[in-house]
Amino acid sequence: MRAFGFLSFGHYGGSPALGGLSARQMLHDAIDIAVGAEEIGVNNASFRVHHYARQSAAPMPLLSAVAARTQRIEVGTGVIDMRYENPLHLAEEAAALDLIADGRVALGISRGAPEAADRGWESFGYTGSTDPRGADLAREKFDRFLRAIQGVPMTRAAAQPYMSDAAPHAPLAIEPQSAELIRHIWWGAGSRATAEWTGAQGLNMMSSTLLTEATGAAFGDLQAEQIDAFRTAFREAGHTHAPRVSVSRSVFPIVTAQDRMLFGARPGDGADQIGIIDGTRSTFGRTYAGEPDQLIEELKADAAVQAADTLMLTIPSQAGVELNLHILESFAQHVAPALGWKPNTEGPVQGDPVS
Repeated sequence: MRAFGFLSFGHYGGSPALGGLSARQMLHDAIDIAVGAEEIGVNNASFRVHHYARQSAAPMPLLSAVAARTQRIEVGTGVIDMRYENPLHLAEEAAALDLIADGRVALGISRGAPEAADRGWESFGYTGSTDPRGADLAREKFDRFLRAIQGVPMTRAAAQPYMSDAAPHAPLAIEPQSAELIRHIWWGAGSRATAEWTGAQGLNMMSSTLLTEATGAAFGDLQAEQIDAFRTAFREAGHTHAPRVSVSRSVFPIVTAQDRMLFGARPGDGADQIGIIDGTRSTFGRTYAGEPDQLIEELKADAAVQAADTLMLTIPSQAGVELNLHILESFAQHVAPALGWKPNTEGPVQGDPVS
């Protein structure tokens, strides 16, 4: 681990009298947390994307606002649900964002998690999937997105192109183009098979807090095997650049009495959990909460944290700017240095060579 970031679910709603947030307040808090995190030295600010729920849903305005207010921190998603996206519109937005951010984008994309809506992507106009989860639709659109951001022509010019220097009927690629954007795309992988596919594509891999398998092995060990499968597939496909890998964890350093009251160990926090997602028996990662020395030892023993270059901390974003920056600062001061952390002032995060 050389870098760490935060992953916000962007929850809002509830009664303001009981501390509930409006969507407006959630978005402003997200920007302020990202700005404060950059000052601490945090390497990445990422946001979940969910539809038909009181959570972050439209990442591009938020990421653009964060990019305009910062200079060093990566801005990203975990993950954009490709089932709901127009691939060429997303390609235009992603390229523009990468240019605004001067290459500080870490755009996580995937099929997406189970949603609040029943086949909600169809209400966005995307029909024809034969998979009840929409996975076939997501992969097809993602392939078109990848070709678009790499400059593959998507259409042809008109016979008399209006306000364009294109020749009549010439092939046209989407605009703008960002030459390095392809290196800033991550696929959210929740299984070994998806990890291998991601590696074969030459993408970066984002592995979350669950895996769709349950063998009895520790979650960190299962995830480390997934990362190894990704890197093997990446190498065997002939890719020569150094890919990035991130894993997500819930980590709460206890350094004050308030921390102990808020994050002190609860039953089940110290163990992985087994559950069902999308009809598949899955392993969910544990919550880490403890004093810094304890966290250092536990995270050093987490094989996946050690195998990845970036650790993403899931944060309770609805708890406000001050508390979330306290969590990030406590981790930066008391835990991260012992794990090999390099603050954002030391330059962009680099992946591990796989050759």
